[in-house]
Amino acid sequence: MTGVDKAFLGVKALDRVDFRVLPGQVHALLGENGAGKSTLIKVLTGVYSADAGEIRLRGDVSTVYQEVNLCTNLSVAENLFLGREPRRYGRIRWRELRRRAAELLERFELDARPTALLSDYSLAVQQMIAIARAVDISASVLVLDEPTSSLDRDEVQQLYGVMRRLKAEGTAIVFVSHFLDQVYEIADRMTVLRNGKRVGEWAVSELSQVELVSRMLGREAATLEALEERPKVALERTPVLRAQGLGKTGAIEPFDLELRKGEVVGFAGLLGSGRTEAARLLFAADRADHGSVSIGADTLRSVRAATAHGVAFCPENRRTEGLVEELTVRENIILALQAARGWTRPIPRRRQDELVQRWISALDIRPANPEQQVGTLSGGNQQKVLLARWLLTEPRVLIVDEPTRGVDVGAKAQIQKLLASLADGGMAVLFVSAELEEVLRLSHRVAVLRERRLVADLDNDDELTLDRLVGTIASGV
Repeated sequence: MTGVDKAFLGVKALDRVDFRVLPGQVHALLGENGAGKSTLIKVLTGVYSADAGEIRLRGDVSTVYQEVNLCTNLSVAENLFLGREPRRYGRIRWRELRRRAAELLERFELDARPTALLSDYSLAVQQMIAIARAVDISASVLVLDEPTSSLDRDEVQQLYGVMRRLKAEGTAIVFVSHFLDQVYEIADRMTVLRNGKRVGEWAVSELSQVELVSRMLGREAATLEALEERPKVALERTPVLRAQGLGKTGAIEPFDLELRKGEVVGFAGLLGSGRTEAARLLFAADRADHGSVSIGADTLRSVRAATAHGVAFCPENRRTEGLVEELTVRENIILALQAARGWTRPIPRRRQDELVQRWISALDIRPANPEQQVGTLSGGNQQKVLLARWLLTEPRVLIVDEPTRGVDVGAKAQIQKLLASLADGGMAVLFVSAELEEVLRLSHRVAVLRERRLVADLDNDDELTLDRLVGTIASGV
């Protein structure tokens, strides 16, 4: 790719970018959210047309995007071969389709049935199925956009094995990841983008992680703001929200939990441990069949009741459950506040502009254009828009499920500092994250989930180390 330009509503997303990938290598594409990575990939794969520049390609390109783009209402086999179904006389050969799907699942060591609906499986399994589909196309270039964001450590290593086999076969792999340790483990070369421009290309061995972060952010790593040491235990003991015997059959066993004013409670556990299921029950997004969740004397039985009592929820899958991609940044941000007021009392446009501009500035949403369609933003900036929507309602309780997933190091620190400052201001925060170091850094208390049970509620004092937390997750004690 040579001299590639792309603009949206007059704002340049790519500015004369050069990018090359060599056969038999893994090439990492790096940069902050909004740097232009996803836009470059979509230009490469034909989703967007470049405004200028040249693309030369030997062979086909197969892409797995950061958000899983499959059809959850179809079977696993149908998703694996969608548009490539084996046919005879125009009709799909279903037995052949299922046989080939079973072989592909076995190759990836995926525990999924070809005939089962994709919606029956977790986001992590769906991500691996998307990767299996892309690999099976046998393209000369494979683009993996945040492929590990929903995978646990074993699944990441499984993916690495596939990538190494493809390298040995001569496939060129573009690897986008915000996990720098993964980049240094699997990549051969890396290109850094910043503000839509190419900063440079290096062999992985040529740059330390500190030097890499400096080039991604455009400032010396020594000047980067680190999250301040969190107080180990919150002073406020009065619960704002209380769950008693709360549970849902098949999702999470009954549990008790209190969220207190000015406190961050972290949910820790492996994928499938019940973290998301518990968070959704606390917001009444799913209907519990055991126990109750309450604020004061009032029981929360619906999302409407939860929001009316000042509870906000940023879901894990922001694309399908959080944002309305066809609407603008402004329209997405004011959505919850407008819903709370009722549609017969529209927020005046001038007031909308004032509120939205304040949160665009406060959260550093890029580009800072309230009329840009939110679906064109990077994943990290979409996450900030979702946070802005709920913070606009001034909630008492904020539940955030994987708010830093797929977010670059700079935006991750911004979001962590924001959540810490919200708690310091008196908000009760429930923080769900697969990154245990992040949970320990931010939380006053850590609730540990294992096999869909809440097995421990630990104060984050000097005795709670990463090793102890991992041990609790592994053993349940």
